[in-house]
Amino acid sequence: MYRYLQAILCLSLVIFLVSGLPLTNDHAEELSGNFEGDMVLSNEQRSSLNINRNGLLDEKYRWPNNTVQYKIIPENLTSEQIDYIHKALNTIANVSCLTFVEAAPDATSYVRVVGDTTGCFSKVGFTGSIQDLNLAPNVLEQGCFRLGTIINEFLHALGFYHMQSASDRDDYVTIVWENIQPGREHNFEKYASTEISSFDTGYDYGSVLHYPATAFSVNEERTIIPKDPNATIGQRKGMSEKDIAKLNHMYKCDGSINKNH
Repeated sequence: MYRYLQAILCLSLVIFLVSGLPLTNDHAEELSGNFEGDMVLSNEQRSSLNINRNGLLDEKYRWPNNTVQYKIIPENLTSEQIDYIHKALNTIANVSCLTFVEAAPDATSYVRVVGDTTGCFSKVGFTGSIQDLNLAPNVLEQGCFRLGTIINEFLHALGFYHMQSASDRDDYVTIVWENIQPGREHNFEKYASTEISSFDTGYDYGSVLHYPATAFSVNEERTIIPKDPNATIGQRKGMSEKDIAKLNHMYKCDGSINKNH
């Protein structure tokens, strides 16, 4: 009996210690408990989701003058992690006409980048106020600090939803509902739009905004199966060509790219 109790205590200790480890899995964006895992929506966005494929139609959610103000809060973040955030911003700027500038001390509308241990998440689009974007600290290229994950969160802040939310997604993927964690089914909703447009790009399996195949899985089996057997989904290395095209269409870049940002 003593050895049995001792084994139980040891197992409990292991579970406790593991639960306190940094987020290192490939699904770090799923862990914050927000809408579709990593998006913080306003009440208006929740009640009237109007999505143009996976980009918001309403221009009030676009950053004025294609300029995103941001402020990185250094608490909990290392200099290496801060440099990686800047690398992600430069990556977006270099393929678009968007500019990222550090917010002035008296700024009232900007992205506040924080490093709390609550996963990765962002508000969607320009809110006209101070809006948090969280990246739980981790070693580079793990958890929230994969370059593609940082870009993913900033694309949310620029006004994009996840790719598999597109109204035509059933033509490209099969959602395996029985493999989804109970209570998480809402994360796989698709949205109709009164003015559907693919930004002349179509569905994008390779989008940095696409869920991975086992997102929110209850049994480690696939929850999303591409209808193209050769397709892979859920990459977090960087923006796809279609991600870039959509971003430039949304912000009307018209070929004006910050190539040497």
